[in-house]
Amino acid sequence: MKIIKAKDYYDMSRKAANIISAQIIMKPNCVLGLATGSTPIGAYKQLVEWYNKGDLDFSEVTTVNLDEYKGLPREDPQSYYYFMNDNLFSKVNIDTSRTFLPDGMEADSETACHKYNAIIHSLGGVDLQLLGLGHNGHIGFNEPGIAFETETHCVTLSERTIKANMRFFLSEEHVPRQAYTMGIKTIMSAHKILVVVSGEDKAEILREAFFGPVTPQIPASILQLHPDVTVVADQQALSRCTDLEF
Repeated sequence: MKIIKAKDYYDMSRKAANIISAQIIMKPNCVLGLATGSTPIGAYKQLVEWYNKGDLDFSEVTTVNLDEYKGLPREDPQSYYYFMNDNLFSKVNIDTSRTFLPDGMEADSETACHKYNAIIHSLGGVDLQLLGLGHNGHIGFNEPGIAFETETHCVTLSERTIKANMRFFLSEEHVPRQAYTMGIKTIMSAHKILVVVSGEDKAEILREAFFGPVTPQIPASILQLHPDVTVVADQQALSRCTDLEF
């Protein structure tokens, strides 16, 4: 595991975007695994800026997203499809027919998960998977206690995750209670993994996840066993790791 220290959120975003852009340049038809939430927004903004300068070409890129809320249509401003379209897809020359997310409107969980697993397998897996880090150590919507060998599945979100996502909705009651998420087995099958972490509120879980024991109670800890993981974190997120060497 490689840990890159950034000065602040902007620096973290730029360093993460550098890694993603290098993947696109080295393999123009790569499969990118993408994440949502507030942390990757800066990296997407940087990628768009480089695209506008003519430095990046997304025309052959395929994307698969980590997750989608169950029951939210794509047109809903809080859906992850809407998020990705608003922050990246509509701003670059990507072929939207090759941008994939779980089908949040598929009521049958088994069908939705089977279809998404089939899409990922048909693409030959993910070249570079982008991840954030949840306050309880979740990656995607893989909450503590979920088996490491799980592929795409439907999860009931923890109260902590619901409260963390509440800021995006009118109230807590409007936050969906379930989501379809790429499983840890699928995430760990990616050739490369990039984790972005920002803020002092992530400092404790960053230390536990990447320097503590590997346990399903902290899903991100499994990343310690992957052969090619890069963590880009700002000074605040690394503030509990000053006694460690990396």
